Amino acid sequence: MTTSTPSANIANGSTYQPGKVRNRVLWTLQIVLGLFFIIASGGPKLVIPNTLMENPPENLTIPIGLLIFIGVVEVAGGIGLLVPRLSGLAAAGLSVLTVLAAATQAFIADKPAMAIFPLVLAAIFAWIAYERRATITSLLR
Repeated sequence: MTTSTPSANIANGSTYQPGKVRNRVLWTLQIVLGLFFIIASGGPKLVIPNTLMENPPENLTIPIGLLIFIGVVEVAGGIGLLVPRLSGLAAAGLSVLTVLAAATQAFIADKPAMAIFPLVLAAIFAWIAYERRATITSLLR
């Protein structure tokens, strides 16, 4: 009787697939974070950008075009997290986006304490991207 483990699959040249429980945890995170980025983060930047521009946070004003671009990227990343073939790539992109958001909070807005949440999100997205790396490599083929 032969059993196949994730490390054995990698050694044989097959693609890595997370276990059943890990897969459920990943999908739960992907759904929750995907909906968060679509509805609560990116959506308002696209639906009411002028209101957001009128009430900017202290020490941080950005052009409306950049605000809309960030909204598009966040909504696209949120949708990508919900699509199985795009989930790894979307998580990698959102990881980069949240690192940039943390850097903006820490260095431009001069509020380093506000950078903690985006850095936690970046770590979660990096983990999702790592676990979904098979989807990234399949897109590259």
